[in-house]
Amino acid sequence: MIRADFVIVDADVVVTCAGPAPRRGAAQREITPVRHASVAARGGTIVFVGTAESLRANVAVDDGAVLLDGRGCTVMPGFVDPHTHLVFVGERREELQRRLAGASYAEIAAEGGGILRTVAATRAASDEELIAAARARLDDMLANGTTTCEAKSGYGLTADAELRQLRVLRQLDATHPIDIVSTFLGAHEIPPEYDGRPDEYVALVTDDMIPRVASGQLAEWCDVFCDIGAFTPQQSATILSAGARAGLKPRIHADELARSGGAEVAARIGARAADHLIHVDEAGAAALAAAGTCAVLLPTAAFYLKAGRFAPARMLIERGVAVALGTDLNPGAGLSPSMPFALTLACFAMGMTLEEAVVAATINAAWSLDRADSVGSLEPGKLMDAVVVGGHATDLLRVGQSSVKWVVKRGRVVVG
Repeated sequence: MIRADFVIVDADVVVTCAGPAPRRGAAQREITPVRHASVAARGGTIVFVGTAESLRANVAVDDGAVLLDGRGCTVMPGFVDPHTHLVFVGERREELQRRLAGASYAEIAAEGGGILRTVAATRAASDEELIAAARARLDDMLANGTTTCEAKSGYGLTADAELRQLRVLRQLDATHPIDIVSTFLGAHEIPPEYDGRPDEYVALVTDDMIPRVASGQLAEWCDVFCDIGAFTPQQSATILSAGARAGLKPRIHADELARSGGAEVAARIGARAADHLIHVDEAGAAALAAAGTCAVLLPTAAFYLKAGRFAPARMLIERGVAVALGTDLNPGAGLSPSMPFALTLACFAMGMTLEEAVVAATINAAWSLDRADSVGSLEPGKLMDAVVVGGHATDLLRVGQSSVKWVVKRGRVVVG
């Protein structure tokens, strides 16, 4: 008999998302549901997924085990948010009001706003202030079902400030239920002290920051903002190649504000993920598909930026690109910590089916972070990370009304 110390009993549906990753094309709709099912775990690891009848025949439940009544509920894997800018102070609410009044992101940035305003505030903040602000955001993410997330530096833009952000992320990862995957984003913007000297700043990133990040084992990934007004394709490739030589795996902000060539850079250097892609075209999609790069789409950012368009999810899926979803939590445009809201926009603004969006927020997102072996689906051997929806999976799309009944992390109820 299999022994268990945690069981969700007799759920209406368990959306397992079991199977190989990533999902591409028609396979992106494969959520592998099991009806009238139960999920059991021991020591924070799943040991059984199957029908309630099969549970009784095969699983011995420990005395004192945690039992959740799943009747009337849908159980799905804990959400994996593969793109956040978690550590900062300096909310830019007045910029949001200006955008609502008609100002563009580029206009605000040209006047000293945008990323650089948050950089100034973050540089001036104490570690304690950064930790407290980020912890509150993590709590909000957890309440909405996120159990694993990626988080970037990028609001320091000096070696010491970038390393400090990454150390804050390490501390948060050790003390918060959400598992955090760290990314070095020293190439988020050209800092004001390097205005007019971008190649010198690129050299600082490649020759000083990256070696220090790698030697301190402070990040797993290296990212760069490849777009107009930020870093060129050549500069981006130089930075990501330097990161790869130091052992930092590449991912990239690509084609967000304009067609920048970022998708081709991602394909050329073998990046695991290319993010945003609001302006990617069919040539860029073909390059991503050929390279096996995951498209991490961030509809929440396009929504709050009033970009006037969303990433072409249908075209990417039809071209065989694996699609993941994230929130892009940040002070300027990623105002929602909610993966259910990202799913809602994916379905109603990007033309994705609910099944495609669920896969994008779970197993494909996990694959984009190189975590598909441990999270992103409900299968024996993986972590017992789950979202229990009080109702049908479509209830996740009810904006303004949370349908999350329980959130489970490593076999422990952390919300509900």
